[in-house]
Amino acid sequence: MSLTDWLQNRFVVPHTTSPQEIADLLAITRRDLKEAASGTHCPEWQLAIAFNAALQAATAALAAAGYRATKGANHHHYTLRSLQLTVGLDSETLLMLETVKKKRDKSDYERAGGVSEQEALDAIALATEVCTRVRDWLEAEHPDLM
Repeated sequence: MSLTDWLQNRFVVPHTTSPQEIADLLAITRRDLKEAASGTHCPEWQLAIAFNAALQAATAALAAAGYRATKGANHHHYTLRSLQLTVGLDSETLLMLETVKKKRDKSDYERAGGVSEQEALDAIALATEVCTRVRDWLEAEHPDLM
């Protein structure tokens, strides 16, 4: 499937971005990675903040490609999944991101204490990898937006 297919299926809508929007989204990723790694939060919050960094990086890549996810219940799902179509993220890394999302959802909406320190550290490392991948892709493929 391609982003054009996603547009036809209404998973995404056309979006015109700007260097300022990309800079703002990347600033969020830097802030969130720094905050997640600060050691001042419980593991649940560290994981949630790291997840947000990865989500904002995915949003930036999708915007640079000319789209944004359609608002609704699956907004985050399609934003994350778009990383395969934008930066070429492999299935294994995408699966790890979706696992982090499920952990985040469970800790946000169902119960506290379900995230270990190691899971939080792993989420931070994963988000850092995704954010770096997106920045590198933007610099190579969309230098006009950087």
